[in-house]
Amino acid sequence: MKGESGARDLAIAVGVVVALSRFAPDGFVWPIALVLLAGVILGSLQVVAEADPAGQGKGVPVESLLLPGAAALAALGAIRLVPVGIVLAPAFVLAGGLVGLALVTELRIARASGPPSSPDRTAVLIEVLVIGFLGFAGVATLVPGGLPVPGEGGGAIGENALAVIAQAGGDAILALLLGYRVAALRSSNFRDVAWFGFTGAAVVAIAAVALRSIEIPLILGPALLVLVFFLWDAIHSGGVARRRDPWRAWETAALAILAIVVIGWSAGIRG
Repeated sequence: MKGESGARDLAIAVGVVVALSRFAPDGFVWPIALVLLAGVILGSLQVVAEADPAGQGKGVPVESLLLPGAAALAALGAIRLVPVGIVLAPAFVLAGGLVGLALVTELRIARASGPPSSPDRTAVLIEVLVIGFLGFAGVATLVPGGLPVPGEGGGAIGENALAVIAQAGGDAILALLLGYRVAALRSSNFRDVAWFGFTGAAVVAIAAVALRSIEIPLILGPALLVLVFFLWDAIHSGGVARRRDPWRAWETAALAILAIVVIGWSAGIRG
């Protein structure tokens, strides 16, 4: 079908970009990531728009574009965990395949006449799990000390503030994309979905700073960030996200206080 053909072409393009980026200096990967994200979102928009059944006129919901974009970012970062050698070839294929898989899932949901089916919801959540882990690990590879080795130090904010900020910011962007997609599975209200996306991003960023400061070793840190993300989702899936503004004000204040405490503690200010 036309949509699947477009998904395949976009996946191949992402695989090529990821392959080239593997040999770029770390400092160049960040701008490449932004360009790749924009390109995949625009490409996904065209692919999903072509999948709109004739006469249905549904348009393309924003959430349909975010999972492929997040998959591209995850692939771009995670590929740097793969050592240069023969194993890079299948890794490039898997990188493009991850984007293609996410896009095919979104195509199936876009073609449905009703809300996502249970199998489609499960597929999205599994893809979010995989993309989240690879993405958080990929972000960590792009900053000094992002994947701490026990005993080697480098975790405290004061020692490398820019690296910690970059890591927390990258994790927050990825969590925002994934959080918005997950929330859209259970709500069509833009305020509720956006609220979960932004608060989820804040929670993951705070957790990233905390985990960095205590030097959680290697890929255990990214795995714990995925756990934090899904725990936050579990809290909101019970209807918390749909409560009215007073609860959201308290939640925002609590997150702000938590952020101050974590940053102060990580910087060595222990009360």
